[in-house]
Amino acid sequence: MSLQSSVRLMLGSEFPMMIHWGPDLITFYNDAYAPSLGHKHPGNLGRPAREWWSEMWDQLTPIFDKVLAGGSYFVEDARYTPDRTGTPEDAFFTHCHSPLWDDEGRVAGIFLVVTETTRRLTAERMLSESNARLEREVAASQQQGERLAALVRASSEVLYSLSADWGEMRQLSGGSFLADTRTANPRWLTEYIPADEQPRVSAAIQRAIETKSLFNLEHRVNRADGSVGWTQSRATPLFDAEGEVVEWFGAAADVTERKRLETELQARNEQLANDVTMRTAERDRLWETSPDLLVAIGFDGVFRKVNPAWTTILGYSPEELIGRHLNEFVIPEHHAKTQEALQVLATGGQPAIENRYRHKDGSLRTISWVAAPADDVTYATGRDVTAAKAAAEALRQAEEQLRQAQKAEAVGQLTGGVAHDFNNLLTVIRGSVDLLRRPGLSEERRNRYIDAIADTSERASRLTSQLLAFARRQTLKPVVFDAGKSVTNLDDMIRTLTGSQIEVLLDAGGEQCPVNADPSQFDTALINMAVNARDAMNGVGKLIVRVRSASGMPAIRGHAAVSGAFVAVSISDNGKGIAPEHLDRIFEPFFTTKTVGQGTGLGLSQVFGFAKQSGGEITVDSVAGQGATFTLFLPRSSAVEDIQSDEAGPASPLGEGACVLIVEDNGEVGQFATDALAELGYKTTLAVNARDALDMLRAGDGQFDVVFSDVVMPGMSGVELGQEVNRLYEGLPVILTSGYSAALAQNGTQGFEVLQKPYSVEELARALLKATSQTR
Repeated sequence: MSLQSSVRLMLGSEFPMMIHWGPDLITFYNDAYAPSLGHKHPGNLGRPAREWWSEMWDQLTPIFDKVLAGGSYFVEDARYTPDRTGTPEDAFFTHCHSPLWDDEGRVAGIFLVVTETTRRLTAERMLSESNARLEREVAASQQQGERLAALVRASSEVLYSLSADWGEMRQLSGGSFLADTRTANPRWLTEYIPADEQPRVSAAIQRAIETKSLFNLEHRVNRADGSVGWTQSRATPLFDAEGEVVEWFGAAADVTERKRLETELQARNEQLANDVTMRTAERDRLWETSPDLLVAIGFDGVFRKVNPAWTTILGYSPEELIGRHLNEFVIPEHHAKTQEALQVLATGGQPAIENRYRHKDGSLRTISWVAAPADDVTYATGRDVTAAKAAAEALRQAEEQLRQAQKAEAVGQLTGGVAHDFNNLLTVIRGSVDLLRRPGLSEERRNRYIDAIADTSERASRLTSQLLAFARRQTLKPVVFDAGKSVTNLDDMIRTLTGSQIEVLLDAGGEQCPVNADPSQFDTALINMAVNARDAMNGVGKLIVRVRSASGMPAIRGHAAVSGAFVAVSISDNGKGIAPEHLDRIFEPFFTTKTVGQGTGLGLSQVFGFAKQSGGEITVDSVAGQGATFTLFLPRSSAVEDIQSDEAGPASPLGEGACVLIVEDNGEVGQFATDALAELGYKTTLAVNARDALDMLRAGDGQFDVVFSDVVMPGMSGVELGQEVNRLYEGLPVILTSGYSAALAQNGTQGFEVLQKPYSVEELARALLKATSQTR
């Protein structure tokens, strides 16, 4: 910035100025300086000073050294021999060299203000020669006066002559600088010199008269345009044959612009000095009063300077720290990362780390540091975050306790809900069994009790399925299918469930919307949303089902928005809507706003779990009194060609003598499967664990057509058994069955056909028929 300011000052001036800057003293000058450079302009602009002035470098070196050391140099009429035309020639200059400081207060350059006085000195020499001639030809030298007048007219300086006692100005040719005097003027002092400057000028005149020596003074002067300027005035005495002064002849240079520039430069220097002083004071106050740790430390890790906060925070005085390595105060476990931060700083990086210091009293403090290198040291600021860390840990523990309490509350609510619903279901089953045991039942009553047991078992199966769906623990069987077509196929069922007083509008779009999900769970989720909408409308209203492509999922329940290809299935109703305080709870299991007996509170939980387990999301938009819209988002599949057909060929439930190896560790379930398969025409062998099953397969010598195994068993699981069967007996189908398996829930079916417990005899028959038919 200091260089920019100086260059702008130089370029804006009409007075000859030059700047040398930097280690090589690169040279800049303004237009006013250019004419005096001869052939060196403009080729040497921006070149080192040594290249500029090689012919007189020995003369300039002492001057430059003095200025670069912080001094200044002023000389009048100095003689040099610059090469301006291709040949060195004598020239005279009055010049002032001043130091230039950079932004850090270091001398970085030289500011040169110069006036070439060659012409003036030449004129003075000519005048001296003329005076000599005048002295020899005083009596008859009218020609001398004419010669002098011609010289005055030819000079660019202000030339003047005065009486021996300086009482009157005899002649002055001022050009555009001073007003001309063509006749004797005894009032010249008051007309040309400002009143407050007259005493100083008069004193200098008196000294020159008394000593009969050169008058030389820089003073203020009234200019021809009415302003006050500055002049450098010199006058030499002319003597008669007796050595008495008969006249003074002088020249005056207009140095107004130079004085202005010098004044500005001095003011800028003073302002810069004041700014440096003020900033230094501010820095010192900040250093002393900062509540954070401030330190200057070498890249070797040795303290060089610390602020008083070290005593306040860590108990150490500056004398106890300076000159010692910081790892003497850092706990050993943090030495490595502290040293690593120092290495980063040494290469110019700016690391931010936390490490622990030992207080002088033995306690520990955690300090968070930011640091930056400068020259050969690092300046760092450290904040004591010990209390903040402790508060954060306390908050974490409190949050963990809150989560545990919420988890216990949720488990209690879930347990109570499951117990309530299962006890109701078991009451029906147990009561129906007791009634079946009574003698003398009619066929109609017997069938009614059997149907009640079957229906209640189905409801119990749905209950566990919904719970697993909410917990995202159900075993999904994903296939690629068109969501729009599946919704269209459910149209009749939805209309039947909602009733005749609800208008159902279906908008499945014209494009395919392929998803990779469990179609059965998808249908169940859609039915659950439709039933929820029906209940919200109290059986009367309008239900709109839409299927469309979506470019992402919105932010919901603390999760950020997700971009990508999705399929959105929405169900909108114009019912009573959802109260704001219930929006965050509607997907909780067993939470319901319906009256007792109107629902279990698990329908939306199933939708939530299915969406999450399928990589999607369920959102709800609702305003109380204005209805609600539930939107199920599922990832869109790119495998359009793999869309499954809904058509199923005819299947016979009979086994036709095929042999099934049943693997079941539960004796009652194993007996049921054996009896059921026998009824279906299958031959069966029962193994109680996977190891026995493998032994039977080895001994059977290919007698088995299919393996039907439970998943969860002691020792080897059903999945592991299936994988071993595939390895040893290529082409032998394996069907797995499970009420719940964490492995299946987390990893999927792993390529096996899975029959979910509880299963019906018909479901078992179809699964076995599908497996055996593929091997024939």
